[in-house]
Amino acid sequence: MEITYASPSASDLFRSSTAASGSTMPTPRTIKIIPLQHPDTSSYGSPGGFGNNSSSSSLWPNSWISRFRGKIRRMTFIDWIEMFLPCCRWIRTYRWREYFQVDLMAGTTVGIMLVPQAMSYAKLAGLEPIYGLYSGFVPIFIYAIFGSSRQLAIGPVALVSLLVSNVLSGIAESSDALYTELAILLALMVGILECIMGLLRLGWLIRFISHSVISGFTTASAVVIALSQAKYFLGYDIDRSSEIVPIIKSIIAGSDEFSWPPFVMGSTILAIIQTMKFLHLRFLRAMGPLTAVVLGTTFVKIYHPSSITLVGDIPQGLPSFSIPKSFQYAKSLISTAVLITGVAILESVGIAKALAAKNGYELDSNQELFGLGVANIFGSFFSAYPTTGSFSRSAVNHESGAKTGLSGIITGSIMCCALLFLTPLFEYIPQCALAAIVISAVITLVDYEEAIFLWRVDKKDFLLWTITTTTTLFLGIEIGVLVGVGVSLAFVIHESANPHIAVLGRLPGTTVYRNIQQYPEAYTYNGIVIVRIDAPIYFANISYIKDRLREYEVVGNKSTKRGPEVERIYFVILELAPVTYIDASAVQALKDLHQEYKSRDIQIAISNPNQEVLLTLSKAGVVEMIGKEWYFVRVHDAVQVCLQHVQTMSPKASDPSHEKPSFFQRIMKQRREDLSVSELESGNSQMRSDSTQDDPQLEPLLSRRS
Repeated sequence: MEITYASPSASDLFRSSTAASGSTMPTPRTIKIIPLQHPDTSSYGSPGGFGNNSSSSSLWPNSWISRFRGKIRRMTFIDWIEMFLPCCRWIRTYRWREYFQVDLMAGTTVGIMLVPQAMSYAKLAGLEPIYGLYSGFVPIFIYAIFGSSRQLAIGPVALVSLLVSNVLSGIAESSDALYTELAILLALMVGILECIMGLLRLGWLIRFISHSVISGFTTASAVVIALSQAKYFLGYDIDRSSEIVPIIKSIIAGSDEFSWPPFVMGSTILAIIQTMKFLHLRFLRAMGPLTAVVLGTTFVKIYHPSSITLVGDIPQGLPSFSIPKSFQYAKSLISTAVLITGVAILESVGIAKALAAKNGYELDSNQELFGLGVANIFGSFFSAYPTTGSFSRSAVNHESGAKTGLSGIITGSIMCCALLFLTPLFEYIPQCALAAIVISAVITLVDYEEAIFLWRVDKKDFLLWTITTTTTLFLGIEIGVLVGVGVSLAFVIHESANPHIAVLGRLPGTTVYRNIQQYPEAYTYNGIVIVRIDAPIYFANISYIKDRLREYEVVGNKSTKRGPEVERIYFVILELAPVTYIDASAVQALKDLHQEYKSRDIQIAISNPNQEVLLTLSKAGVVEMIGKEWYFVRVHDAVQVCLQHVQTMSPKASDPSHEKPSFFQRIMKQRREDLSVSELESGNSQMRSDSTQDDPQLEPLLSRRS
């Protein structure tokens, strides 16, 4: 509620004007100011006190606990079941006539796609193809029970396979049994990490990794993956590495061993897969990998080319239960487990949330992370290496019309049939066919369109994308990710330590104050600087803020000036509406700034601080130090009071020889022409016949509407 009263400077203004003109003023000019409610620190935390609000910083743990308790009390028995077994959400509402046919079609399509891809990705990881089939079997069933997404297709993926190969190749040879044991152990570690992060609701930590970093990382990884498969096309071995330079050197060094048959077959199969991606029928697009395997196997069975290497014997039957081994190597696998977990959160959870939004249901990212973790843990007991959500297979699952997790169960059933009955047929699959499937899958990961978009929109993000891509290509995956994350965090810290600060001016005909750089028509008042700080104030940015305030005091701005002419700045108004938090270091710096200003006869005024910031300032004694009368709800209220003080300091107000009307006469003329705050804000003001536009000095504090 607005109240009308004479400003603190009204009596001084009256005396100054009277002395200058020799006349009397019947009443001082009154201004309307909304009173600011100050906190009572003595009653803070007591019933009915200002600090009893749940948003207060000292009470946030209690308020969070109370909200959590309220949520627990509202949960029914069914809610508890659905929280631990998300599959019950779609089982309870399953519509057999509407959903079963599309779920069967989608699950079958993804299963046919997964069988050859699983073997291909296992080879990429340095494992035997059978472990890819194992990884696409048990984890799928477990995820269907504990996962909350109804369209996400999990299993082996190219990026995780490359990460597994990169770390394990430095510990053991891919032909050793230790290599396989470590891959299975890695699945257990990844699963445990995902479960812990899901239970502790720590998925938000990955928000600190920029999308530019992920895009650059996946682009570079796709190039490395494609080059790593070149050996199956070229017909000779190349060095295994996550860096592009050793791979290219190895390809060039062995060029004299080049073989035409695998190159021709691999290129032909790759061309067929890529062509089938553009077919109109979704089912035929998903049949690309299977078509490649069938054509390659048929050719080998008919012509028996000796120069084309085959997959070889694959064990038949389901995986047996076993506990992961070689725990003594767990310490060396921690970094890779963390990296794979990060990839799982960024890719799988991101895809799952997008699919959930498209299909009209909510998805809890922490529950999703827990479901992925349980799938990896159980998978490790059945010889699976780390799995996560696949972008390509999830897209096919969604496009095929999958409605529930039943499609995943059908996909797992197809994998089960492949393990039980089809493995003898896989013996004659050409290695170049599997390599073509991998290359076809990773081509879509080369995100050059993102680079073009970033260049056009934000050069800083483009630089981040370029740095991540380059370091991943030339220095390896781990270093690339670390550098990318480090640079992105450096950008965040730089932005936080150098927040945006705007000098505000008044828009003509309004009581609205906006950035003078964004609105050149906005004008400022002589002797007053209005500054808006667009960030929390804390120890890292307070020095920068103080430097900018000193700069505004000395340099000034190029905007149009109004009001009495004075030689220097007398008031600094801080608009704190965007400031959500202020820490102890910033409070102390604000005290120092106040003392510094006080020594130069400059007064600080605070506008629109939020409840938490105002409470912090009050408890620190800053409110009393500056003075309660210098805290305002609106910027305009602060300007009104400050401007009345500035008018008493104008040299023209006390110069009788000046040709212009006396200060007292100007005030009286201003009172006649001025629009009240209520008239201006209600829109009921009338146009006056006399104008003050000829002299900007004569414009009233509340300008009339134009």
